Amino acid sequence: MTQILEIHAAEPSELHHRVSKALARNPYLNRRRVRAEASNGRVRLEGVVTSYYQKQMAQEMLRTVEGIDEIDNRIEVTWL
Repeated sequence: MTQILEIHAAEPSELHHRVSKALARNPYLNRRRVRAEASNGRVRLEGVVTSYYQKQMAQEMLRTVEGIDEIDNRIEVTWL
C-alpha cells in the first residue's frame, strides 16, 4: 500500500540518511532484513519481516521524517 505524506522535500542524500536513522531507531525491525531506497521525496521499503505489525511499524517510523512525500512499502511478511 502506498502512503502519500505532505512533507517538504529534502536533498536525496540527506533524505536517505534521515530514513536510515529512523529505521535504525525502530526496535521492531531487523535492519539486515529491511532495505530502503530514498530519492526525490520518495522512499521504497523492501525486505522480509515476520509479522504485519513489523511491516506497518517500518512505515510508521518514516511518517515523521522530514522530506518524505511518498512511501512505497514493499516489505514482505513471511512466517519463518
